[in-house]
Amino acid sequence: MKRGSADVFSDLGLEGADELLAKAKLARAITATVKQRRLTQTALAVLTGIGQPKISQLMNGRISGFSSDRLMHILTKLDQDVVIIVRPRPVAQKRSAHISVDMPQAM
Repeated sequence: MKRGSADVFSDLGLEGADELLAKAKLARAITATVKQRRLTQTALAVLTGIGQPKISQLMNGRISGFSSDRLMHILTKLDQDVVIIVRPRPVAQKRSAHISVDMPQAM
């Protein structure tokens, strides 16, 4: 049995795996922040201007209808800083995009 990497999307050979992983990390940060702040889906919908049914999809891990930009917008509405760092990759490393998400501390 082959052990998987930290990138399940690449392990599954999915097209756009880098983007899917980035969106999943952003969605996880949103979910963690919402739980930490004890916000309801309705409150998040009002805060972001996104309908509650779409918020429900997001909170249940269905992120296919969300762009990375939209997820970052939600995070900024939740008073989270979103930082994007662009730097040259080491020559020996394969081409990829990485997102590092510092998760909010539990109360």
